[in-house]
Amino acid sequence: MFCHLCQFAGLNQHHHYIITTSLMEKEATFSSTGLIHVPFGHVVACEKWRGSQLAQGMQGKIKLVFEEDLTLVDFHLSNRFCILYITEADLVAGNGYKKRIVRLRNANNLQGIVIVEKTQMSEQYFTAVQKFVVLELGMALLPVSSQMEASQLIIQLVHEQTKERNRNPFLRKKSCQLSESSVLQTVQQIPGVGKVTALLLLQEFASIQKLCNASIQELEQVVGHTLAEKMHTFFTQTR
Repeated sequence: MFCHLCQFAGLNQHHHYIITTSLMEKEATFSSTGLIHVPFGHVVACEKWRGSQLAQGMQGKIKLVFEEDLTLVDFHLSNRFCILYITEADLVAGNGYKKRIVRLRNANNLQGIVIVEKTQMSEQYFTAVQKFVVLELGMALLPVSSQMEASQLIIQLVHEQTKERNRNPFLRKKSCQLSESSVLQTVQQIPGVGKVTALLLLQEFASIQKLCNASIQELEQVVGHTLAEKMHTFFTQTR
């Protein structure tokens, strides 16, 4: 059900992380600096997710704690690593979700990924949110088909918290990982850019932000003058 997400995140489907201790042992607290303290092996979730399919999918497999004061993001997997979840309803309702994503992107003390529900109803809006998150903001985005699929992904990410920091690509610096399929697919949506050209562009420019801000002269060294002009126009129109 979630093998394509596991491959994207560098996770192994055979890994399981089951915590059997009581939910009453520890609770999430906030420090004076505003950072949330997440007990090891826990997930701190926004209160609005209580009783949801997403929460039910994690119950009994990881230790879930609900917190009313969690407003910026939806889930904290550690003190600094978090998840912002965009539902099908959020996409259909308009661009209100963009403010939340920008706030997360500008939070210097947090590193996070954006999980987006890509369903039959929301698929028409997905390209726009993918372009906004990956191309414009340089953040990692993972599509899921349902909340149950998302719960399995979060369980795998929690398991990765127990390993070395470098084993989890989403705990690294906020830089473009050239191997991330979502980044490659997004660059291929630029008019005239195929897979080979997208790879060349990602190899030339150190981050997705640098690619978007590149001049025509910089782009034409990789793709030639004609395509460079088209790309520059495309980037200008999407800002």
